[in-house]
Amino acid sequence: DGLFKFCQMYTGGSMGGARKLNQGNADICVNWAGGLHHAKKSEASGFCYINDIVLAILELLNYHARVLYIDIDIHHGDGVEEAFYNTDRVMTASFHKYGEYFPGTGGVKDIGVNKGKKYSINFPLMDGIDDQSYQSIFKPIMKKIMETFAPGAVVLQCGADSLAGDRLGCFNLSLKGHAACVEYMKSFNVPLLILGGGGYTVRNVARCWANETGVLLDEKLSEEIPYNEYYEYYGPDFNLHITPSNMENHNTKSYMENTKIELFECLNSLPRPSVQFKQLPGRIVEEKEDMKEPDPDTRISQADADKMVTDDREYYEDDKDQDRPTADMQISN
Repeated sequence: DGLFKFCQMYTGGSMGGARKLNQGNADICVNWAGGLHHAKKSEASGFCYINDIVLAILELLNYHARVLYIDIDIHHGDGVEEAFYNTDRVMTASFHKYGEYFPGTGGVKDIGVNKGKKYSINFPLMDGIDDQSYQSIFKPIMKKIMETFAPGAVVLQCGADSLAGDRLGCFNLSLKGHAACVEYMKSFNVPLLILGGGGYTVRNVARCWANETGVLLDEKLSEEIPYNEYYEYYGPDFNLHITPSNMENHNTKSYMENTKIELFECLNSLPRPSVQFKQLPGRIVEEKEDMKEPDPDTRISQADADKMVTDDREYYEDDKDQDRPTADMQISN
């Protein structure tokens, strides 16, 4: 109950943020309720029903020649990658657990097809990656992508299930290591849409996104969590930051370096995008006159009312469509 309403709200938040970036009304927009990266065009997947990220990127493409999508959730951002797998206007970069782990996609050889070849970047990781190892790959790869792809806007999915201690995760990142990715992408001063995502140890999800909101606002939060109605959830230490575990990091230096080199080779041979990078028209208007909602207190003409009527038949594909109205069914006008 209420699922569709929730889908409308989180999707509207991401699309609204994209529109604000297009209008120049903000440099950074945040929607922690968004980031549901598994949903596909025709199916739900992985707790995701509507892929707000894809819809937000489509909104950004109305104004920007190229858009970069980055995913630091522990799961591969398969739904977003699939949506833009054959275009060179969107580059996707995902850093995720790979091998017998949902959704099972995102190998280093998965680089896109047709025009989108080499515009899908995947860094498959193994259990136990820590802050130092993560930053040793994230920063140089993102620096290279920003130089070669030169996006007009960036969408960053900040799934918190890559944190240490997540109930479904197996990485070993601290809040500082996770937030370092957000801070680094902010430093490029490119319009930035920040979204949430996964996270199954709820108290740490709240810690993570509160901390990263502070990072985006250049505000350092107190280490001691202030008293609130959920205070008891943050015991026994009631601190903002979490301590990573002593789990083994299965990502060896040689594996990380070899994978990084392979991705660099892909980026070095990146073909020129089909949409040339040029100055696009100025800020889009807030609301065009013909897009405004009609005043409910103003009577409209019969001619305008007739334009609002939709013939139900236009939604049926052909004579074999089982839902197509038959001859004995009455069609309302």
